[in-house]
Amino acid sequence: MTTTHPDITQIKLLIADDHPLFRQGLKHTFSETNDITVAGEVENSDDLIAMVQQHPADEYNLILLDIAMPGKGALDVLKQLKLENPKLPILVLSVYSEDQYAVRFIKAGASGYLTKESDPDLLVETVRKVARGGKYASPRITEKLAFDFSNSDKPPHETLSDREYQVFGMIANGTSLTDIGKQLSLSVKTISTHRTRILEKMKMKKNAELIRYAINNNLS
Repeated sequence: MTTTHPDITQIKLLIADDHPLFRQGLKHTFSETNDITVAGEVENSDDLIAMVQQHPADEYNLILLDIAMPGKGALDVLKQLKLENPKLPILVLSVYSEDQYAVRFIKAGASGYLTKESDPDLLVETVRKVARGGKYASPRITEKLAFDFSNSDKPPHETLSDREYQVFGMIANGTSLTDIGKQLSLSVKTISTHRTRILEKMKMKKNAELIRYAINNNLS
């Protein structure tokens, strides 16, 4: 059963996004409400973790999380935040389509997933719902979450682990193994091992096939 928090009269947001203009736009949107306040903002994953750890548990009612910030990978950040603060709702607001990441982030503990192209009214209503203990997913994602497909029924990219999927996405976007290693703070050898497993699971032989697959499935 979903735990609701009807006693929350003022929703205090922490915005985590590395684009100042987008953060400014969000603040303008929420300034037109009488129950949502932007109580803090950060522009990278490390600052987000530090901010949550250094402030009282009731400082924020909700985190609005971008998944493409500098620093630690967003899935790892989400899992760490939920481990340390299991009752703190996290709503993902991303430039990436639902098909790319929504299911993974919701399964990892996010209370909802919206794209940055979403209507401002939907964003405001979703923030209110999530802050009070609710969940949000589009009908399309809700349907995906409702079915427990066997591995044989899954498209190849859904058989990848979270880390493998992260590396796959970066390879599909043309990032070199060296740069992937730097961004994820992992050795090139480790990234190369992930690449090998990705190719094996997806029954492919080279990066070009991964790139073509990502394009054909709207994953890049």
